[in-house]
Amino acid sequence: MPDANWYKGNIHTHTTESDGDADPKTVVRWYRRHGYDFLVLSDHNHRTILDYGDGTRRPGKPLMIPGEEVSVRLQNGTVPVHINGIGITRLVEPIDAGGIVATLQANVDAIVQAGGIASINHPNYQWAFDHESIRQVNGASLLEVFNGVAVANVNGAPGKPGYEEIWDGVLSAGKVIFGVATDDSHNYSDFGYGMANPGRGWVVVRAAELTADAIVDSLASGDFYSSTGVSLAELETSPSSVLLRIEQEANLIYYTRFTGRDGNLLAEVAGLEAEYSIRGDEGYVRATVVSSGNTKAWTQPVLTQA
Repeated sequence: MPDANWYKGNIHTHTTESDGDADPKTVVRWYRRHGYDFLVLSDHNHRTILDYGDGTRRPGKPLMIPGEEVSVRLQNGTVPVHINGIGITRLVEPIDAGGIVATLQANVDAIVQAGGIASINHPNYQWAFDHESIRQVNGASLLEVFNGVAVANVNGAPGKPGYEEIWDGVLSAGKVIFGVATDDSHNYSDFGYGMANPGRGWVVVRAAELTADAIVDSLASGDFYSSTGVSLAELETSPSSVLLRIEQEANLIYYTRFTGRDGNLLAEVAGLEAEYSIRGDEGYVRATVVSSGNTKAWTQPVLTQA
């Protein structure tokens, strides 16, 4: 993409319009002060629109992209099905279609019909569903591979796949879906392990300009990487290779894992630069960068021909 820039944003954010503990302007102020370029307020079943028409100065950043966390609870409230609608033009009413797959599909369809793209949130929250359900759903663009809330159970448990395993399960079934890291922030004054704080997971999007249409289009096409703290100085993907260069932070040490179909480890490279030459029989190739500080970054899958 010629003359493209990288823009940092969070696409899963709560305020007092649902179950967050800070009002929308306070939330936006936190992200602005911490250098975010764009932000999606995704309150539960509520399209939160920040009104700058009250005489306050409208900040240039973050760019506000309309959103909503379309939220349904199935099986007497024990199974949460939450899907973010990003870039929606109107409120999306949640649909309980009975089963998990049917409910996922109905709400993804409703988000798309409202002009947005759909991001399937925290599948392991209350162990709601995994790749077996997600791979039966059509039309979703994004899937959380990291969620900053402890009870999201990102790493899985015995007999329960983690988020990366779920992502690989969906990709290996032939479904193209892109992995996002998010805050799912709710708590903005009290910070700690058990709190749902901002600043834990984000996406870095490559786009020609900082507009809602450009950001949403790049998210929908997978032109971004996701991070919990690792920054990439360079990222180039093509049908023949994946190349990345990592920005050094302090004295951290980095390694990159390249992963293919069924979660198979294709290669592991230490250092600030990593490149994988695609053979064509991998199914897909994606990279996970891991630092010695336990921060990560994820690139989006490149589909192979075979």
